[in-house]
Amino acid sequence: MRSSGPAHAHKIPKPEIAVVGSANLDLVVEVPRVPLVGETVLGGDLARIPGGKGANQAVAAARLGRSVAMIGRVGDDEGGRMLRAALETDGVDTSHLTTTPNTPSGVALIAVGDDGDNSIVVSPGANSRLSVTDVEAAADVLDAAAVTLVQLESPVDAVLAAAESAGGVVVLNPAPAPSSPLPAKLLEAVDVIVPNQTELALLTGHDGTVDVAVAADSARQLPIPTVVVTLGALGALAVVEGEVSHIAAPEVEPVDTTAAGDSFCGALADALVRKEPIVDAVRWAVRVGAATTLRPGAQPSLPNPAEVTSLLGKG
Repeated sequence: MRSSGPAHAHKIPKPEIAVVGSANLDLVVEVPRVPLVGETVLGGDLARIPGGKGANQAVAAARLGRSVAMIGRVGDDEGGRMLRAALETDGVDTSHLTTTPNTPSGVALIAVGDDGDNSIVVSPGANSRLSVTDVEAAADVLDAAAVTLVQLESPVDAVLAAAESAGGVVVLNPAPAPSSPLPAKLLEAVDVIVPNQTELALLTGHDGTVDVAVAADSARQLPIPTVVVTLGALGALAVVEGEVSHIAAPEVEPVDTTAAGDSFCGALADALVRKEPIVDAVRWAVRVGAATTLRPGAQPSLPNPAEVTSLLGKG
């Protein structure tokens, strides 16, 4: 049985960005280093932080000044109420964030090392129940949005339905990395794809080495007009109809990289709503992603424009 969010769910008339994706409660522990297989490492105190790729991208875009709607599912538990409240605090439209009976909310178990890198295990919970019917119920939102953001923490059939229903630019963040080929229909419906090196390697069958030339060659193999490859400390590539631009990243000492990719996607969507050229949009996204690594946590680390400047200086 499908149940909707509460009657008081926050709603905005015509959101600029629609995000179809996951909302997870992040359970985060700081550790001296990410454990090896079979190893036990003692860590710090447990932190409970709102997260999930979809929710993070929605909040990232909202903090940058965009009107955003979230389409997804949470459980009928404390975590679900916390996740909904966090989105509404940042002004995100939750009228299509469905509460799923007798189902736990998604949870991400995250170990963050001293170097800021992390290891994550996700239990999808209610996110795995997102359906084509849920997406169809949000058809007016998807049609009105200038940008629709989708990821792969939700069922692929729902992601495909969202991409095909979108009235604006469709941006796919293929994360987590796909374990099997994505449907051709999904790739045909996508305008911009934003993989990291690992995701790009799995999508193309090429080497996942952190190397600009290798990444550029791999990106050209994808049947999508614009490919934006995130390269961590090396910045990002924008590959448009085969033409490659490399955008370097600011030099930073990361505290926690947990939501950097999500803030990158939210910032890219923000710039696309403003009709920035793709290279300028990627340059802005690289800066926002870098600023995000300078504070701990997923959603708590997502910056507004003034904080990007204060954390990185003018760029």
